[in-house]
Amino acid sequence: MIKPVKFLRTVAITAAVSCACLVSAAAASVSVGTVQADALRLRASADTSAAILATAAKGDAVVVLEDAGNNWYKVDYGSVQGYMSGEYLTISEKADASIGYGKVTTGGSSLNVRTAPSAAASKVTALSDGTVVKITGVDSGWYKIDHNGTTGYVSSDYMTTTKETTSRGAETTAASTSSMGSQIVAYAKQFLGTPYVYGGNGPRSFDCSGFTKYVYAHFGVTLNRTATDQLANGAAVSKSQLQPGDLVFFRANTTKPVSHVGIYIGGGQFIHASTNTYSVKIDNLSTGYYNGVYVYGRHIM
Repeated sequence: MIKPVKFLRTVAITAAVSCACLVSAAAASVSVGTVQADALRLRASADTSAAILATAAKGDAVVVLEDAGNNWYKVDYGSVQGYMSGEYLTISEKADASIGYGKVTTGGSSLNVRTAPSAAASKVTALSDGTVVKITGVDSGWYKIDHNGTTGYVSSDYMTTTKETTSRGAETTAASTSSMGSQIVAYAKQFLGTPYVYGGNGPRSFDCSGFTKYVYAHFGVTLNRTATDQLANGAAVSKSQLQPGDLVFFRANTTKPVSHVGIYIGGGQFIHASTNTYSVKIDNLSTGYYNGVYVYGRHIM
């Protein structure tokens, strides 16, 4: 599992935390960036030649952690920390945007949810340490959150971004994800040998994105239709963190962000509607041709 990105300042927390209330007069200066390019790469360092960790689609929101200089920003995208070019980001201290999920990280104390982004604002409720909430915006170093129908603001000093969507813990969430991924893979394998036909939506024929869309539809998940548009589905995941059921994307001989998509099945392999054999087949992601043209992974479930 990807390690959550922490905004916790350990020096300040000792003085700020009490068993009943957290007060943060100087919240971390996180802001939000909105992607303006069709596909913006998240890189390992502030350089266009640096390794690509993920890609964000137009309109996606990222948490801006700091100005890295030379019009680059250190950001958090889908719980992956890296760098993005500021040329393709619109930065704001305040924005309503679906960022993902955050976990309360207080070392055992409760975290107050307030009606406004201020320690002086009225208290709405309190969240226990480890609670996972949906982050729906950023306002001057505070996160706007939604939890069990309650909305409010919490200091970003005491939150970490996470891929978890419940408060039951990482181990339970990982087990659930693994089970669903196995089901997706098993269902996809039923179509091995099905002909590849451009524009095919299944079940008698597929093209690459038609295949992924059809498989996920079986599990009640609607994907966009084309490979490029499916980059906007789910959350970015690095190649080393791929799980069965994740989408894997490739780019070859095109000016578009991607040219092909398949479903990772584990063990360094993926299943896809192949234009090489013109059928649904399993290929190797770790070596050979597809290893060379692999560009992105997306975690959907």
